[in-house]
Amino acid sequence: MPSHRSLRVAEAIREVVSSAILFEVSDPRVRAVTVLRAEVTGDLRNATVYVSIMGSDHDQEVALKGLQHAAGFLQSRVAARLQTRFTPILTFKRDDSVKKSIAMSRLIDEALASDHPAGDVAAADDDDPDHPDDDENDDELEDDDPRR
Repeated sequence: MPSHRSLRVAEAIREVVSSAILFEVSDPRVRAVTVLRAEVTGDLRNATVYVSIMGSDHDQEVALKGLQHAAGFLQSRVAARLQTRFTPILTFKRDDSVKKSIAMSRLIDEALASDHPAGDVAAADDDDPDHPDDDENDDELEDDDPRR
């Protein structure tokens, strides 16, 4: 279990690196990069920054190389913010969790669509007594209104 201090340092690294990537890194290879999280070793000497990169596999590899090239610049920004004896050495790893969640969501939507064709969904809504478009329920709600 990470200590409270290492969690604070990891969050500070995430904030500084994401801000620097967004506003200060001028490398054209580094674009469409989102910093998801950072993990710091127990001795606070190494940090792994997990990033999500949009685009094709080639674009992602190019952006990751650009991040590795800018690691020294980003470490200097982290050093200014942390003011610790040792500045963590930054390494970058691609995190595909966002891409996997989008793919999983797409699979779920396709499975639901295959279970209920477009015509069946409308028919199922007409039979639903709690459906807001049901005229009978609207009449009942109007009769129960105490303001009348």
